[in-house]
Amino acid sequence: MKALKYIFFLFLIVIIAIAIYIAVQPNDYSVTRTRTIKAPAAVIYENVNDYKNWASWSSWSEKDPNIKITLPEHTSGLEGSFSWEDADGVSTIKTIEVNPNKTIEQEIQINDYPKSNVTWKFNPNADGSTDVTRTISGEDLPFGFKLSTLLNGSMEEQIGPEYEHSLEKLDSVVQVDMRKYSIIVDKTPTQHSGGFYVYNSTATTFENFPSKMEKMLPDVMNYAQKNNITIAGAPFVLYHQWDEANNAVMFSCCIPTASRVITTGSDILTGQIEPFKALKVTLTGDYANLKEAWEMGMEAIKESSLEQDEDGPMIEAYLNTPMETPNPANLKTEIYIAVK
Repeated sequence: MKALKYIFFLFLIVIIAIAIYIAVQPNDYSVTRTRTIKAPAAVIYENVNDYKNWASWSSWSEKDPNIKITLPEHTSGLEGSFSWEDADGVSTIKTIEVNPNKTIEQEIQINDYPKSNVTWKFNPNADGSTDVTRTISGEDLPFGFKLSTLLNGSMEEQIGPEYEHSLEKLDSVVQVDMRKYSIIVDKTPTQHSGGFYVYNSTATTFENFPSKMEKMLPDVMNYAQKNNITIAGAPFVLYHQWDEANNAVMFSCCIPTASRVITTGSDILTGQIEPFKALKVTLTGDYANLKEAWEMGMEAIKESSLEQDEDGPMIEAYLNTPMETPNPANLKTEIYIAVK
């Protein structure tokens, strides 16, 4: 009996020691992971801000395909939320504060554990990439929570790898999304209305063409705005020569105007395009796909009864710009090739 009593007291002392050890563990926790993603902050923010997208990159959804996700009517922005149910119970997350393209604050409750806070930060870099930081933190942790972390590993051990994998998957999803594009060729000729425009021109190599255009088009736009010229449509490039054999391209960067403008003391000139019949090609997506769009337009002319007007205009009009459209998949460009 004495032996059993000693064993009992020893067991009791061990239990008390373990309880004390658990009780003196930190009352708070914080787990942070950061990944640099080659995408504008606005593009990543829009993806993270809508819970409808989370299943595509959440590591927990990948680990447990049996998770039941419930999406309410409101999933994006302030007060957006969603819940999920797994073998351990029901969990919810809700957005409580947003600072567009910069931060998102969320409140998460996993099963019966106390609520924790989740913070997303989107810090843009000079090279166009974004440092995406995801942090989860909690405080006033109850005894049961501390016991769980003792048995299952610290929050750093449990959540850290999952956050790393989720950010990696988010990176992949964003890259795929930005590469999406479509090209529509309208094989029925359309009538381009032509019109007046202000422009500057140059001839250059194909290698220097992008940098030249990126400087010239804003120069024309700034001239129009500075001189209170009414802009009558989307900016466009008018191609005069495209000679791949000799690595030469001659073009004008143009801003359409409501009427003829007299320009003075500047390299900005005034032009006019007469109305013309054209084959129209619409590209929705990155400018990197413009070459394919032009080729599809030229091929469509060859395959139809149309004939290109060699002396007619070749226009590339930009219905929106990267400045206002961070995701290149949403850029929209119209191509007009003059036909007889």
